[in-house]
Amino acid sequence: MACWTSWRRACAPTKSAPTSAEPGASALGEFELIRHYFAAASCARAGEGVVLGIGDDCALLELAAGEQLAVSTDTLVEGVHFPAAAEPFSLGQRALGVSLSDLAAMGAAPIGFTLALTLPRAEPAWLEAFARGLDQMARQCSARLIGGDTTRGPLSLTLTVCGRVPAGQALTRAGAQAGDLLCVGGCLGEGAGALELVLGRRQAKAQVAEALLPRYWAPQPQLALGQALRGKATAALDISDGLLADCGHIATASGVALLVEQARLPLSAALLDLLGEEGARRCALGGGDDYLLAFTLPAEHLHGLQAAGWPLQVIGRVEAGAGVRLLDAQGRALAPPARGYQHFGAAGV
Repeated sequence: MACWTSWRRACAPTKSAPTSAEPGASALGEFELIRHYFAAASCARAGEGVVLGIGDDCALLELAAGEQLAVSTDTLVEGVHFPAAAEPFSLGQRALGVSLSDLAAMGAAPIGFTLALTLPRAEPAWLEAFARGLDQMARQCSARLIGGDTTRGPLSLTLTVCGRVPAGQALTRAGAQAGDLLCVGGCLGEGAGALELVLGRRQAKAQVAEALLPRYWAPQPQLALGQALRGKATAALDISDGLLADCGHIATASGVALLVEQARLPLSAALLDLLGEEGARRCALGGGDDYLLAFTLPAEHLHGLQAAGWPLQVIGRVEAGAGVRLLDAQGRALAPPARGYQHFGAAGV
């Protein structure tokens, strides 16, 4: 967890002079910018589970007896995982939100994260906005920035998140049993619907755009729900590549069949307004970018979780067999829709 010591040698000063929109640019060198915008952020302070954070060769984390460390890494590349010239504040939120969603899927509570940041150039205004977005998501999720690295090159972000979970209680993709319910943690398809607006492929009324765009730019990892599912859900993951594709991972890992009932898909009014019923269902089934939990649950736990107010929607069931099947209201098999685009490149559109 280096303290960004490679920044000065990796990013030579640019020829452009600082502008009035870049306060302090003339006074701060590249290394000082990193120290100012990241090491000084509120989320970079030591705290619970973090004995030593930014400033040494490694961070030091501390787990209580009987806990396990959950670790996940995500890389986001400009033009592949987010649009070119994305607004930096929103990008900071999104980058950390999608990464922490992996901890939610395992039922883990966040401890900290590292950031490996590759930038084409050092722009104080960009760094300030990105750091604010990152810090806001980190504070919302009680995650601390504990180190990272920087280098010069095409814009990309690599985040490694660390969390704690009681030993033996981590949720995994294996464990679903015939007879379990198939559930999700809220309305599906909104991230994919919002991407239509981000890419300028559709226009929406102001209230529809205001409802959908945060689902893409500031996805909220379902950390509390994941922790509530410990000892109850038999298998779980977060939906990033589309419901049907991700349910396939549970089916494969658990050696069972997952049946998705199309009529029970939870679709928001905003998504229906934007895309209509057919388009909304297509996004819900294959669009990706939801970052909600999908999980299998013995029926005995359903009422208690619903009574506690968790955003739990039953969308199907688990049976003996293999793979994922999509059913209509009469229980007949439907041909699944084509997978939506997964990236911004031509191969994925």
